[in-house]
Amino acid sequence: MTTLTSPHDLLSAIPFVVGFKPEESIILISVKADSVSMAMRIDFPISLDDGQIELLMSHLKKDRAEAVLAVFYLPHFSTEASLVIDALSGAIKNHGMQLRESLVVSNNRWRSLLCSDESCCPEKGSPLPDIHHSRIAVEQVALGKPLPFENMDELVASLSPLPEDVEIRDQIALIPRIDYETDPRPLQREGAEAVIDFMADFQADGLCRDKKLIALVLVRLLDLQVRDFALGSVTEETMTHYFNAWRWLMRIAPAGYVAPVATLFAAVAYERGDGALAQRALDRVEADDPDYAMLILFRKVFSSAWSPDNFAAMRAELHPKICESLFSGSMNA
Repeated sequence: MTTLTSPHDLLSAIPFVVGFKPEESIILISVKADSVSMAMRIDFPISLDDGQIELLMSHLKKDRAEAVLAVFYLPHFSTEASLVIDALSGAIKNHGMQLRESLVVSNNRWRSLLCSDESCCPEKGSPLPDIHHSRIAVEQVALGKPLPFENMDELVASLSPLPEDVEIRDQIALIPRIDYETDPRPLQREGAEAVIDFMADFQADGLCRDKKLIALVLVRLLDLQVRDFALGSVTEETMTHYFNAWRWLMRIAPAGYVAPVATLFAAVAYERGDGALAQRALDRVEADDPDYAMLILFRKVFSSAWSPDNFAAMRAELHPKICESLFSGSMNA
């Protein structure tokens, strides 16, 4: 995330950080070495008990936050909002972190709780900035991030399944499954190579027209080695490309083949900082296969506010091992 130098910057950045324009939410942003490190969003609660507060503080401490930026999007009907704000603000300070900014947003207006200067922070608040014309929006779009959704419903709709393609389903039926009682590596290698070919086609045209290739990728991603190969293949340079490709494939995948692709999309979304989108992708995983092994792990990782940088490091460490297993070190991917 770019440097945030003012409340306007912060308010413009938050929709890009969480993926949509928040309402009735609390946003806590971890700051280290004057840079945004990690962000958390929760629904604005009626109240917060000590255990809930300590859980939020533990996430910030785990990220080694030196300071915190807090933005409170007030619910329309709440008489206890100030108690929640005071409790969180006090906890941040008690845990040795600086509360660098604390903003309240209500009725499309904002004000700072840390500024008493009426000339810049009037009691009635100031109009929310138009994020579409902000410096933050220009920089984020230039980096390949899409404009945020208007609300959570739009975000969820962006991941919804498209009408089933009968030809893809027919091609899937023709593909032999991996027999793990024999050597699975030839078909696993076939799957890894299919992922590479699919990504090349998608990069060229923004979609893949080869239904046989799509079907092969979907079937082979059911194998954990192939899925983990795909998980580790993304790089910082190809992040946006993989993000778009996995989302497209997830939406056209037939039932029974969604979970691996949605998991891959969730991983890329989380690493890009789109935590809300990542969680909704896991909802697609759960709907397709409630017992999918990676589902529980990713729920824990995403809910613990684990740094995307740490997540990327985990992937980078795993990928060479998968390549060695599949290709005996003979292939660069």
